[in-house]
Amino acid sequence: MTGIKINDQVLRDAASEGNDAFVKAFVDAIYDYIGGPLTAETMSMLNANQITLLAFQIVHDEVMDGGFVQLIHNGYGPFIFKNPFAKSLRTWGMKEMAKLINKAHDLYRDNHEEIEKECSDEEFMALFERYPKFDDLDDFFIENEEEWVSEVAHFIDEHIEQFATITE
Repeated sequence: MTGIKINDQVLRDAASEGNDAFVKAFVDAIYDYIGGPLTAETMSMLNANQITLLAFQIVHDEVMDGGFVQLIHNGYGPFIFKNPFAKSLRTWGMKEMAKLINKAHDLYRDNHEEIEKECSDEEFMALFERYPKFDDLDDFFIENEEEWVSEVAHFIDEHIEQFATITE
């Protein structure tokens, strides 16, 4: 049982809007429950599936907005690549995304120090040209994004008690 609660009607409305809204309803409920962004302290309030869901959403938002370079530059590299996120994705049945995260991890390991440095907007934009190996990974994520969000929504639906308690 989880302390995270979602109103049944809110969930029904989100589900009727599609997979993105359904997943977001759970993500928002988790963030509400922990009172803001995920931190080392608030992670202890969550189970492994809830943490994996937040990690998925972070990857989704960052990669869709600016790719893996942006994800790493914005400081999410350690959370995504130094934790068992890819392994968790495999347990969710998301083998292709897990493979992608492992490929990105290899590039992260080799390049993160430079990408994580503070820099101007112009220097940040130059990172994309300096690290073109991330482009194929970004493209692969974007090409599969809709299917992966659908897989996440299905996993949540099949294991809903792991994510939240539905209230009237």
